[in-house]
Amino acid sequence: MLALIQRVNWAQLRIKGQLHAQIDRGILALIGIEKDDDEKAADRLLGRLLAYRIFADDEGKMNLDLKDVGGDLMLVSQFTLAASTSKGLRPSFSSAKPPGEAELLFDYLLKQAAAQHDFVASGVFQA
Repeated sequence: MLALIQRVNWAQLRIKGQLHAQIDRGILALIGIEKDDDEKAADRLLGRLLAYRIFADDEGKMNLDLKDVGGDLMLVSQFTLAASTSKGLRPSFSSAKPPGEAELLFDYLLKQAAAQHDFVASGVFQA
């Protein structure tokens, strides 16, 4: 599984112009799911997302994780992260897990995140 993470003071997700989800201080993670990914990969990724020490402590050093700062987590599926551009200018998505299977794994990731963290927001798969 791939994740592009961003530390945010706040984030909003709009779908077709309508506010769907929002978070305050925390992590926004775009999630790419590849063919070989499974629940074990999802568990490992979630563990890392919750443990990354990317928030500043009182001395300004990045020593605190999401739980330390009481931060929110937003997970958004983004299949384009699995793109390969190694053979030219047209991306290949052959390494991405098929949508039906990817949706099941993304739902699993969301369920695990909600069980392990206080506030989790998400997008809508394929929106």
